[in-house]
Amino acid sequence: MGEPGLEIPSCYVDGYEAARRVDPEFAEIYLRHTTVGDPAADAVVEELAAIATPRQVHGIIAATLQHWDELPADTPESLRRLVAESAVVPGWFDPELAMSATRAFLRNSDMVLGGLIAGAIIEGFSTLISKSFRIRSRIVTNGVRRLKQNLLQLLEQYLPGGMEPGADGWTLSLRIRLVHAQARMLIRKQSDEWDVATYGMPLSAAHMLLGAATFSGRLMQHVTRLGGDFDDREREAYVHVWRYTARVMGVPEDILFRDFAAAVRAFEVAVRCEPPPDFDSIIMANSIINSAPIVLGFTEPAERRSKAAYVYQVSRELIGNEQADKLRFPKGKLKKELPFLQLRNFGDRLLRLVLPPLGRRRSSARLLDMLEVSDLGQYEHSYSLPNSVFDEDSRAW
Repeated sequence: MGEPGLEIPSCYVDGYEAARRVDPEFAEIYLRHTTVGDPAADAVVEELAAIATPRQVHGIIAATLQHWDELPADTPESLRRLVAESAVVPGWFDPELAMSATRAFLRNSDMVLGGLIAGAIIEGFSTLISKSFRIRSRIVTNGVRRLKQNLLQLLEQYLPGGMEPGADGWTLSLRIRLVHAQARMLIRKQSDEWDVATYGMPLSAAHMLLGAATFSGRLMQHVTRLGGDFDDREREAYVHVWRYTARVMGVPEDILFRDFAAAVRAFEVAVRCEPPPDFDSIIMANSIINSAPIVLGFTEPAERRSKAAYVYQVSRELIGNEQADKLRFPKGKLKKELPFLQLRNFGDRLLRLVLPPLGRRRSSARLLDMLEVSDLGQYEHSYSLPNSVFDEDSRAW
């Protein structure tokens, strides 16, 4: 049974009971936030819908975020409040610690990329998060662009000063927050598939917390298994930056993880609360993996199939056979890929120690590769929002 006054969407009942046996306090916190959206961002998209056409929205948001420190006089009041609140850097944020994360990220960018695509994103879409994206056809029709957006955000938030108010990482995080709010509104108003009593709030505060924990603490676990060389301080620094990013993206600070251990714990308990993977999870996870080769530059059909098979195998080794089977991944191979990746990455670390100039060139080349695969072209600077629950019916955004 839940705590008195706790509203539990029906699909979470079994998971909540399982999670309570592990961490009853956090399980309750998580479930309470499955019915909560993002009041500040939700107010913005509601006001924009009332005062502006979809075509005008881009200009309003662009002018606001580009002049965040001296807002235009006609900035909508709800957007003015959101930007002002997001521009306050919390007292706990440590820029020096963030620079430790930047250095480690730049040194390990290929492993962060691998852990994200083959591990963290797949596990994120193994939850109810997948349903809101599948309803909107966001991955099915635009899988490549969605992956690029994830990579771009990751890159921008870890570049030096990327999360300072007005910087690209900060701006992109606020844009994503507004896109989530718009999607939340569209699903609730236009979709007959989403039942609040069953699923709670689409793209809920709980799911925003789960996403941040998955892309921080859980991703660091995957990077370690791939052979990354984040030391303890750098691992904490990586999570520290994500903690700040999550705050900008609207995760309530009173439920935010504080460090690496808390982020991992949040992930572990949250996924226990979630219903088991269903057909939506299967669609989304497989779409991600089949989009990955295109994002990485492999476009010939035979080459794409070969690279997808490789990503499937690495993902199976990262997330485990049980979860991979639930997602209907191809059967695993006897030949394991993780040991070879670990050996290769150990060789790179050794190279940096023995031949520092060559090691730095290798690291720079990997970073340039990540810059290339995350390039969104003309859409990178768009502040438009979707105007239909079905992505194929929406204007470009």
